[in-house]
Amino acid sequence: EVQLVESGGGSVQAGGSLRLSCAASGYSVSRGCMGWFRQAPGKEREGVAHIDSNGRTSYADSVKGRFTISRDNAKNTLFLQMNSLKPEDTAMYYCAARWCTVREYSTWGQGTQVTVSS
Repeated sequence: EVQLVESGGGSVQAGGSLRLSCAASGYSVSRGCMGWFRQAPGKEREGVAHIDSNGRTSYADSVKGRFTISRDNAKNTLFLQMNSLKPEDTAMYYCAARWCTVREYSTWGQGTQVTVSS
């Protein structure tokens, strides 16, 4: 069974930084495709960042240049480094995993809250 557990969320002032972690079990982050998503109250879920099995990354325009997705294969953990945070980044953040041969994300974490104050 694949399980993902996010951590690292919290409250921070605008301009600050946070590093989110997603610990995986029953799944190899080095061989899979993984992404970070977020959802704010009253808004639809949006993709934030993605990394494939070759280490190639992509980002939403709203976070490009501020966020960095990465992985630590030895720790089997996915990360999202968030710098220059803005109030509009406030949301529940989720990590998700899929096999790179399919498009559907089969496993989601429980989420971690990020709140950015002005």
